Amino acid sequence: MDGLRTMALNHRWSLMQLPNVIGVGIGYKEVGGKKTNQLSLHVLVKHKTTLRFLAAAQRVPDKVGEYQTDVIEVGSVRLQASRVGKMRPAVPGVSIGHFNVTAGTFGALVYDQRTGRPMILSNNHILANQTDGMDGRCKIGDDILQPGAHDKGRAPGDVIARLARFVPVYSSGSANQCPVAAAAEVMLNNFLSAYRPNYYVKLYNRRRTTNLVDCALAEPVDEKQVAPEIMGIGRVTGVAEPRLGARVRKSGRTSGITTGTVKSLHTTMRVDLDNDSWAMFEDQILATGMSEPGDSGSLVVDEQNRAVGLLFAGSDQATLFNNINNVTKALNVRFDSE
Repeated sequence: MDGLRTMALNHRWSLMQLPNVIGVGIGYKEVGGKKTNQLSLHVLVKHKTTLRFLAAAQRVPDKVGEYQTDVIEVGSVRLQASRVGKMRPAVPGVSIGHFNVTAGTFGALVYDQRTGRPMILSNNHILANQTDGMDGRCKIGDDILQPGAHDKGRAPGDVIARLARFVPVYSSGSANQCPVAAAAEVMLNNFLSAYRPNYYVKLYNRRRTTNLVDCALAEPVDEKQVAPEIMGIGRVTGVAEPRLGARVRKSGRTSGITTGTVKSLHTTMRVDLDNDSWAMFEDQILATGMSEPGDSGSLVVDEQNRAVGLLFAGSDQATLFNNINNVTKALNVRFDSE
């Protein structure tokens, strides 16, 4: 797989310049809707398009180097932030969120490697208001509500924890705020209005910045008010690397217990942050659709209840999660079973 992973890394940016392509990963090739045993380069698209509607230069090549490609339709992948009542002790799988966020999922109870204190694990965009660390969207010590604000959580009565630390999430593109680009946008659209009135140009500021994780920690205000058993799943038994074709499951605020299958590893994916900005994530795990808005932050476990990932984005057809080893390393935490 190492050669294929190198090929994916070397060609991901060129492939993602093709129309409709939002991600690149590694997985088993599917033929006629059935999985084969042949590893291939997964090219992930919002929706499949009939070849006759694409110019030759816009088509995904059948092979990249010596490896075959497989075009996988995953829909529009977005951050997913939306059982919802107050719970004490609070357990993973329930509604939680920064006071300025709607609501997401309490993913797991982990332990600080330095102090040994329990910490609530979820996404940056759930506990830290989707911050890049410089935008003022949050500050250490901010109130974390359980349930989240969308589920009628309010301070001070529903404050379960305080924001302890986070890994910044950097945008890779956004609507332009440059005066020169804005002027060019106006000029181009004035020209199009005369010759192609059904078309409109919008310029974006694009930066080649990638993210590895979307994660953050909150420190409980009272350790007795949290418990480690994931609702409907139980205790985490350890940590494992995900495998292609493996069955995984999660317990989330919106859709509860759901299961899926790992389809693609070492995935680079464009994730929409909102209508005008997006972020690039690399070394992600793509599974079949098993999440809905509000499930972000859920811990993903295998059939032995070993943690494999932290869910943060998805669509109607696919779910995306961080490799849990990247998360624990970035935050310097461990599970109780380790």
